[in-house]
Amino acid sequence: MATNAIDQTRRMLSLVTYLRERPGAHVGDVARAFGITEAELIADLDVLPMCGTSFRGGDLLDIDTDGEQIWWHNADDVAEPLRIAADEATALLVAARAVATLPGLREGDREALLRATAKLEAAAGEAAGASSRLSVTFESEGGVFAEVDRAISERRRLWLRYYSPARDELTEREVDPIRLFAVGHTYMEAWCRLSEARRTFRLDRVAEIRILDEPSAPPEIELRDLSENLVQPSADDPEVVVEVGPGGRWVAEYYPHDSAEELADGGLRITLRTPDPASLRRLALRLGRDGRIVSPEALGESARRAAREALAAYDVQD
Repeated sequence: MATNAIDQTRRMLSLVTYLRERPGAHVGDVARAFGITEAELIADLDVLPMCGTSFRGGDLLDIDTDGEQIWWHNADDVAEPLRIAADEATALLVAARAVATLPGLREGDREALLRATAKLEAAAGEAAGASSRLSVTFESEGGVFAEVDRAISERRRLWLRYYSPARDELTEREVDPIRLFAVGHTYMEAWCRLSEARRTFRLDRVAEIRILDEPSAPPEIELRDLSENLVQPSADDPEVVVEVGPGGRWVAEYYPHDSAEELADGGLRITLRTPDPASLRRLALRLGRDGRIVSPEALGESARRAAREALAAYDVQD
């Protein structure tokens, strides 16, 4: 089952305390104690070493596992009283006040955040006064994130008005949210009732969002491994062939592909699959003279037409 961001944060904070009191704890025992799978626990353990007591990168949690047991090597060091600089206190206070204004935040979480903020203000002294003169305003993505997070937590369906840059149009659809994740941008993975398929939505492209009364009921699907790349094509997706020159060889490194054949000029003939071939027009425009779409022919012509229109807009003859 998908875990929302707030629940995962709660679990990881509890995990720190749990592991400090149980050196050498067995992976299976810890997973059972937290009601999660061993794979989910290992994923948490991969994140914890990137956390610590300093914004400046020091004092990180030295936690590792051999797959059987979990070891925390610097628990005593990290347990020392936290001392933060004035700029760190200011950043914390500004961020805390901003997060407390997010729509969709659970009331209990908001109250806990405000209590923690008040304690930090008391400890920060003059820095608290400086922070009160600063403010952060979230763009629409912040509100969208809160609504998606709430819908996942309450297992409710969402209605979206979503912008598709590939088709340059707004569509309305109902989706059953599965999870939130970040790969450069923040995304929602969901079951789309319009296409009856799993889809990924970038939050900054959501023009409007509404939580519905209908329960969210996505089918049982295996979550994709996003550690390598966000774009993970299916064997059923349409095939596209792209030829690139030596300056475009990076395409084979960036895009998952079925094959990459060497060309005489040092370029590559790349065969790949994508659920939305039209999105590759942007790739063709970026490549310019370093690449072209060979097939499907209509897509190649569409890319050339887009290039001519772009040149015309700059008063340049192609």
